[in-house]
Amino acid sequence: MLYTDQHRALMDSLRRFISEEIDPHADEWEAAEIFPAHELFRKMGQLGFLGINKPEAYGGLGLDFSYALAASEALGYARSQGVAMGIGVQTNMATPALASFGSDALRRDYLAPSIAGELVACIGVSEQGAGSDVASVRTRARRDGDDYVISGSKMWITNGTQADWICLLCNTSEGTGHRNKSLIVVPLKENGRRVKGVQVQKIKKFGMWASDTAQIFFDEVRVPVRNRIGEEGMGFIYQMKQFQEERLDGAARRLGTLALIDDTVAYLRQRKAFGKPLLDNQFIQYKLAELKTELEALRALTHSACEAYVRGDDVIELASMAKLKAGRLGREVADWCMQFQGGMGYTWDNRVSRAYRDMRLGSIGGGADEVMMMVIARKMGLMDLEG
Repeated sequence: MLYTDQHRALMDSLRRFISEEIDPHADEWEAAEIFPAHELFRKMGQLGFLGINKPEAYGGLGLDFSYALAASEALGYARSQGVAMGIGVQTNMATPALASFGSDALRRDYLAPSIAGELVACIGVSEQGAGSDVASVRTRARRDGDDYVISGSKMWITNGTQADWICLLCNTSEGTGHRNKSLIVVPLKENGRRVKGVQVQKIKKFGMWASDTAQIFFDEVRVPVRNRIGEEGMGFIYQMKQFQEERLDGAARRLGTLALIDDTVAYLRQRKAFGKPLLDNQFIQYKLAELKTELEALRALTHSACEAYVRGDDVIELASMAKLKAGRLGREVADWCMQFQGGMGYTWDNRVSRAYRDMRLGSIGGGADEVMMMVIARKMGLMDLEG
């Protein structure tokens, strides 16, 4: 059993916060296609939710990653998964490498205020021509004295229109795609104004509407070399470690699709057809039982990967398996719940129709299903690194 009473207390506390501060605004933020990240994150920062497994020296709680995973699972029950994803970017995607490898000064300037909710962060890996193929990113930072000068663009940036800084993966030298990259903290705003050379263009998406997503352009943006996270040329390695936390975070949030099953059961109990509740249909009963079984299998896989990660093991394979399973299962649960709710499920404002749109991203973002299968196959020894 991964969770202790302390884990469950944290989850209960976060679930209360969600019911009071997120769910009542879910429809409003979905319609606006953005949620007030600075306002919400400040409230979360005051309660310690943004630095659960981050160092105490910078305002975090200093707990291990299993507590962060428990928080991700609780966020999976939020009525707006766009908001949950934006929070996940702040906690488990844009800040892990900074917390682990950043200098003390860099962590004081960016990690501490991000944990406090004073700054909004985003992660910049994908580009228009380089998504899951991380080694092929083209954004470049050339050295000029004590500065890097950055040119290029990043695509599909969650929190992108509101973010104060970006954890940017870019090329800092020539050479192979796995050894020529660095992670750099790049300010996007200073004193509330856009940094010179940075342009942001919002992207309208199929789902996850409450999450603002952008393409960000860098035109000769000057950043001090001291803003580099860790060693030059180690960016690809650092990002692979960040991906492990990102993928476990996403898998844990998908466990919240259990709420869709609960909602569907409640609807089917009162919806009658041919003189009896739809829930009396044996096929529906068996399918819902099967889906819940699959969710519990996902929970076991995700918790197993998390336990290994906390031990310090390499969990690229397990995290990729969990991410693959979560993406497909989230889609399947949403699809069947919509089917069983029929015309009512197909209406725009129904929770299940929102989930149907939102869950589709699970098999695309953070590494497509096909890439997860490639990673797993390589770990199995079924293909070489060039395969």
